[in-house]
Amino acid sequence: MKPTVFITRKLPDKSIAVLKDQFEVRMWEEEEVPVPKEVLFAEVENAEALFTVVSDPVTEELLSAGKNLKVVANMAVGYDNIDVEAATKRGVLVCNTPDVLTETTADLTFGLLLATARRVVESAEFIKQGKWQSWSPFLLAGHDVHHKTIGIYGMGKIGEAVAQRAKGFGMEILYHNRTRKPEAEKVLGAKYCSFDELLELSDFVVAMAPLTNETKHMFNAEVFSKMKSSAIFINSSRGAVVDEEALYQALIHNVIAGAGLDVFEKEPISQDHPLLSLPNVTALPHIGSASIETRMSMIHICVDNIQRILTGKNPRTLVNKSLLSE
Repeated sequence: MKPTVFITRKLPDKSIAVLKDQFEVRMWEEEEVPVPKEVLFAEVENAEALFTVVSDPVTEELLSAGKNLKVVANMAVGYDNIDVEAATKRGVLVCNTPDVLTETTADLTFGLLLATARRVVESAEFIKQGKWQSWSPFLLAGHDVHHKTIGIYGMGKIGEAVAQRAKGFGMEILYHNRTRKPEAEKVLGAKYCSFDELLELSDFVVAMAPLTNETKHMFNAEVFSKMKSSAIFINSSRGAVVDEEALYQALIHNVIAGAGLDVFEKEPISQDHPLLSLPNVTALPHIGSASIETRMSMIHICVDNIQRILTGKNPRTLVNKSLLSE
């Protein structure tokens, strides 16, 4: 029998043709509706490979049900939706899609910064609702971006790509990271500083850190209180790095000026989410890497990793690298 691959979202046939040629491919036939838990558990019982997206929880319970499972290929850079430790204990390879979405996510992040600062979404709705009656000096006036100070928390590849865009706007670039990045400092003119200094000096604070035990709810009431009252907070990393209630309180009490959010702690959010009620919040539905070109490239990496593993080769982008040396 051919090895079985289960894909948790509907994908274009051409993108998975290679898998269909070699393996038994089963796929949840919905693009926007998550695969139900009972369906996922039923499918994983016979699957050698799981093709997942970032919103699919790959728990220890699910991994235990996958008796024949060899690989989980996650269509994302992050893998906080996967219990990597449990997968490693079971010898299940976990793969992600790094690098290919760096520039696309940086484009979105900086676009979100611009949209929030200049109140683009709010202004578009203003004119669509017929509210524009005349020109006035401070109608929907926002904040300048050029020559302001941007503080990037988490200077990985995407953080550096955001800094590159900020350089084009003549911004002063501050960053805080677990390790210093001398090359970024040299090429981009970025300046390393403490987290507190970043908060105190930045006009735009951009969260680009992965979600870990250390970064969960890193942006809390105390952190927002250290930012400028004119500062704008941007998050396109993971929703759970932010205490959303603390952010809401900071915004309604003018502790900070605004927020641009592409991610939330629990996704998707509902229309009655408190942050959506605020005019100084620009909210997007987790579209950081959502260009057609990049999403197709991400699919290709997942397909390639699955194909390689199921044919006895090493994957190209492995998260739990210790399994290769065992």
